[in-house]
Amino acid sequence: MSRKKIVAATGCPTGIAHTFMAAEALKIAAEQLGVDIKVETHGQVGIENALTDQDILEADGVIVAADKDVNTDRFHGKPLIEVPVAKGIRTPNELIQGIINGEAPVHQVKGRASGTEKTSASSSPAQHKSANKWIHTIYKHLMNGVSHMLPFVVGGGVLIALSFLFGIYSADPQHETYHPFAAYLKSIGGLGFSLMVPILAAFIADSIARRPGMVVGFIGGLLANDGGAGFLGGIIAGFAAGYIIVLLQFLLQKLPASLDGLKSIFIYPVIGIFLIGAVMTPLLVPITGLNNSLMDFLSAVQSTNPLLLGLIVGAMCGFDMGGPFNKAAYVTGTALLAEGNLYFMAGVSAACITPPLIIAIATTIFRKHFTPQERNAGAINYILGATHITEGAIPFAAKNPIVVLPIIMFGSAISAILTYLFGVQVPAPHGGFLVLPVVTGAFQWVLSILIGSLVGAILYGLYRKKIDKPAV
Repeated sequence: MSRKKIVAATGCPTGIAHTFMAAEALKIAAEQLGVDIKVETHGQVGIENALTDQDILEADGVIVAADKDVNTDRFHGKPLIEVPVAKGIRTPNELIQGIINGEAPVHQVKGRASGTEKTSASSSPAQHKSANKWIHTIYKHLMNGVSHMLPFVVGGGVLIALSFLFGIYSADPQHETYHPFAAYLKSIGGLGFSLMVPILAAFIADSIARRPGMVVGFIGGLLANDGGAGFLGGIIAGFAAGYIIVLLQFLLQKLPASLDGLKSIFIYPVIGIFLIGAVMTPLLVPITGLNNSLMDFLSAVQSTNPLLLGLIVGAMCGFDMGGPFNKAAYVTGTALLAEGNLYFMAGVSAACITPPLIIAIATTIFRKHFTPQERNAGAINYILGATHITEGAIPFAAKNPIVVLPIIMFGSAISAILTYLFGVQVPAPHGGFLVLPVVTGAFQWVLSILIGSLVGAILYGLYRKKIDKPAV
């Protein structure tokens, strides 16, 4: 009997850790189950190990474990299981077994046979109506925008932060501390940072309606950004632009196939840009008001109740470590950075750095209660934590999430609370300890993270001591 062949695609919003952890988990599970697998990864550097048409043709089924768009249209006619990337990490055997057992629905793309524009849909009515499927689809579109936005945020934000090394006002020509290179850094970094909202909107729309959506989404994002609607306006513009193009595709599907080129290069951009302008213009005032109210509320809570804010931020960042809750806190921090609030991101960064350090310290102090493989993975978490990569803690949390996740959340909350109490300011949206030179209150920030990490590590180590026999 010939071995089953499966192809897979993995992708997460940041494209740093989850993407490759899911790919590795699927490969290990496939080997255990006697299945051949090829996994395409959609990381921050782009697509690697890309699936060819021949790979897809020969495959008995497809697994997509992704929280961003990976172009599922190409899997038309194939049994396909589509899940969040976290499930690819935690239950790879179950996903592969679903393909082996023939439980995966055949993926259908509307309009493929007639040559009209393509909108993905599942052949399973029950799955199509599933609330979880709908929520994951919306989240996938949003995270596609976030994943493309992050390099602009990080690149631009870090350059702006570096300009502060020359002095807080060193980019101001009228100030005595003015330095030309600092002004250059802030100017270039500010340009990259200013594209955050348009890029977010463009790639939300791209996930929904491909390239025609991206064009309209970018214009919608510019309208939101210039109108003061900020991050929230960008999200609304992205979804509005995507579904405007989907509507146009539906209305124009009867046109001859010979006009497809005209639709893509002329009709969709012209009508789409006009319509997104008509939609966004009257919405700018209320969205701007809502956006400002949200930012003011978070700033107020930050100063009046840092304990509560730190508890919420820490719990969100530690709960799913790179998942929806973690990303919600992080994206809020980047949005506040754009508003000039450097305090909120300090707590978010601290809470994101803490989980891998909890694991690293626990495997060091309580080393005899961890296997050699776990100790090796724990050592790597020192590097991951120091560079703001939270996902290194996931394999440890996945073994008993009911116990381990609360410990990680508690440690992260302590780090965030202390950071807010100390009044630390972090002007860079990523980088971990690499951005210490630009952190205001760097010593207090590191101290806050180490205290939270040590508390979490001791609790986790005591738990492992209770349940594990000493490793030989």
